[in-house]
Amino acid sequence: MGKIKQFIRRLIEKFPSWHQWQKVPSVLTKKERYFIFGLLILAIISLFGWMISYNLKHTTLIPNYGGSFREGIVGNPQFINPILSQTNDADRDLSELIFSGLMKYNNKGELVPDLAEKYNVGDNGKIYEFFLRKNVKWHDGTSLIADDVIFTIGAIQNPDYRSPLRINWSGVEVEKVDDWTVRFKLKTPYAPFLSNTTVGIAPSHIWKNILPEKFLLAPENLEPIGTGPYQLKKLKKDKEGFVNYVELEAFGEYDTASRPFIEKIYVYFYPSEEELIKAYNHGKLNNLALISNQNKNTLRGVSVKSNTYRLNLPRYFAIFFNQSKSKVLSDKNVRLALNYATDKKEIIEKALNGEGTQVDSPIPFGVFGQNEKIKIYEFNPEKAIEILEQAGWKDTDSDGTREKKEEKLEIELVTTDLNQLRQSADIIKEQWAKIGAKVNVIISNIGEIQQEYIRPREYQAILFGEVLGLDPDPYSFWHSSQKKDPGLNLALYDNQKVDVLLKDARQVVNNDELRAKEYEQFQQYV
Repeated sequence: MGKIKQFIRRLIEKFPSWHQWQKVPSVLTKKERYFIFGLLILAIISLFGWMISYNLKHTTLIPNYGGSFREGIVGNPQFINPILSQTNDADRDLSELIFSGLMKYNNKGELVPDLAEKYNVGDNGKIYEFFLRKNVKWHDGTSLIADDVIFTIGAIQNPDYRSPLRINWSGVEVEKVDDWTVRFKLKTPYAPFLSNTTVGIAPSHIWKNILPEKFLLAPENLEPIGTGPYQLKKLKKDKEGFVNYVELEAFGEYDTASRPFIEKIYVYFYPSEEELIKAYNHGKLNNLALISNQNKNTLRGVSVKSNTYRLNLPRYFAIFFNQSKSKVLSDKNVRLALNYATDKKEIIEKALNGEGTQVDSPIPFGVFGQNEKIKIYEFNPEKAIEILEQAGWKDTDSDGTREKKEEKLEIELVTTDLNQLRQSADIIKEQWAKIGAKVNVIISNIGEIQQEYIRPREYQAILFGEVLGLDPDPYSFWHSSQKKDPGLNLALYDNQKVDVLLKDARQVVNNDELRAKEYEQFQQYV
């Protein structure tokens, strides 16, 4: 041990002093000095590189709270209110951020509790009890209680409130067990019931004193108070009353387990897709959605490259005939001929740049219950002409339009001012003209379509979309009880066998195979 100490002492004594180190550069050649300096720089770089590598290997990148996001939407909010928001994309998007439901879909598409802490199902699927979380606050600081759930469902069920969700809650009794427990009683089991409970809950303390007849015009529809992840901070209108933008702020008392990272979201509204894209190209937006394929290539990010994503949605667009408003369309032969005269592939190619899927059924491909064996009316204009000729529809005056007993084969086709639908309507007009059917296209905005055409069913034919849920209950679109507003049976379809199938399919619980068979039969009939 003593020898080691002596060795270390001698080593230290021989180690150059600071004064000696200062003399080193003077005894080195220029080349030697550059060489040593280079080694020192290399050592320092290596040390920093090792530190960075170590840091990357032993740390995890996670999101931080803060920042803002700017979203652009075509349209304008009218009812930022979950009781009324389903028929307008702008309303629906904002309501999803501002309000919460008893249940919600997670990022895997699974139904999980939201405002509810848990739920129980009893009496073979006819009783549902929801137990509310006790720490939920409205954006104004008021506590959420069972009364809010009771009011929301009651308003949806009351025809005076004119909620498009009314059919989903028909025949459902709702009762308050206590301030934190709500019980639903169904007359019969209803398979998609849990998905209905994702509807946002509205605050009873805000709405209970507003009469139903004043509900649609109440200013509170644009002053939403919810329990969702974001609260309304600011809403700005122009001189004409058009909402320019909405500023949303993360709600500080939202559930900490799913608190949003983005502090502020700005949603800007535009009257047309062209205006929306122009704003994006000028760097005013971070994101925009549902852009037509024709305009997809016009997107130009200002600071970063634009990324586009294609999603398959459970929705389809179709032409729905209202036979009560058109003698021409009340003739089954005319409807058959128009089917054969419609080249869907041309519509997809020209109006969607080929990025669409042909739909031949009320339940599109990829959605639960879709029937691949249904009869398909392939494009066959010769067959269409043959059907019309045999049915007595002839062009006797050679003006290009067929007639029968002085009744012209003339149809009014209504659709929205959305680019793809406007183009589709023009293509269909040309296709049907080739078999002697004259089409007068009427273009209107979504608000007018809803109020002046769909609700009163004042159209002969309408080119419109239907959005199905992840569980595609087609009842509200095809059951005969839904022919009048607020039902969504736009074809005014009436078939007793289909009514039975749709009603029975709703009541099948825990037997997807049986439900799928009933949906397949329903599609065969339609």
